[in-house]
Amino acid sequence: MLALEKMFYSAILILLTILLYIRIKKVLDKSFIRRKDDCQHTQYEYDSLLQKNIRLQQDNFALEKTAEEIIALYDITKEICKSLEAEKVYGNFREEINKYLKLDDCKLLPPDADLSAYSDYIILPLDIDKHPIGYLVARGIKEEDKNKFHILAQQFLLGMKRAHLYQKVQELAITDSLTGASSRRYCLERLNEEIERSGKFKYRFSFLMVDIDHFKSYNDRYGHLVGDAILREVAKTIKETIRQIDLMGRYGGEEFSVILTETDKQQARLAAERIRQAVESKEIRVYDENLKVTISSGISTFPDDAQQMQALIDRADLALYQAKETGRNRVCMYQAEK
Repeated sequence: MLALEKMFYSAILILLTILLYIRIKKVLDKSFIRRKDDCQHTQYEYDSLLQKNIRLQQDNFALEKTAEEIIALYDITKEICKSLEAEKVYGNFREEINKYLKLDDCKLLPPDADLSAYSDYIILPLDIDKHPIGYLVARGIKEEDKNKFHILAQQFLLGMKRAHLYQKVQELAITDSLTGASSRRYCLERLNEEIERSGKFKYRFSFLMVDIDHFKSYNDRYGHLVGDAILREVAKTIKETIRQIDLMGRYGGEEFSVILTETDKQQARLAAERIRQAVESKEIRVYDENLKVTISSGISTFPDDAQQMQALIDRADLALYQAKETGRNRVCMYQAEK
């Protein structure tokens, strides 16, 4: 009986041990699975962070490259736009684009160019204020460089616009808007330069003051639009009659001035007579009117009559006054009082 009891208790103890083992194993298995899951999750998180870090490094590299390209483009833009002359702007563009991109050919063509010979080129029309100024054509640009080329082409166009605007401002500063003649200020600057040049090299030159005869009566009778047309036609006739080395400007009102370079008194008289005859023979068609006008001119010569700018002008003006007082439509030279 005692042996049976011992066997029974032993069996119970073994059973409890087995059950305890099973329970502990389950707990340990669950813990291992959780730890394994935790490790897998940690590994996943690590891999994810590693991938993010790689992407960030790639993005950072791309940003650095983009920044370098932007800085390079900015430097190129500065070089392209550093000049205010259209030809130099294009020259700078060609020089800089060859440093930055590899291409076979790049040209600036006029607006009336035949583009049939450039079928394998990239062709970019260039317009300023909706007025075509030409075409920028290029060949042999790599596909990955085409966007850069377009950006640089826009910078080139900006440089051309600046040059165009500067040229317009310069023209407005030195040109009379109504007649197209040089402005009074510009003429006086050139007159002073001619005095210095002629004095240095012992040259003679002559200065003409030209006035349209009875101009006020044309204005009063036909109106200011007709008067403006007369001024334009007389200015055009004078400009067509003088040499390219001479300078004609609008001195004020209906008065024009002419600088005859390296011209003595007798040569100046002949030149002034040619101008007078050209104006007299011209028929001016204004609206429904056919008009004929005449001019009077006064001449002074450097250094014979004066060696200072204002004195030269005053003496040409005195000669002009004499021409008007003695009948108009004539040329008079300054004569010093005896």
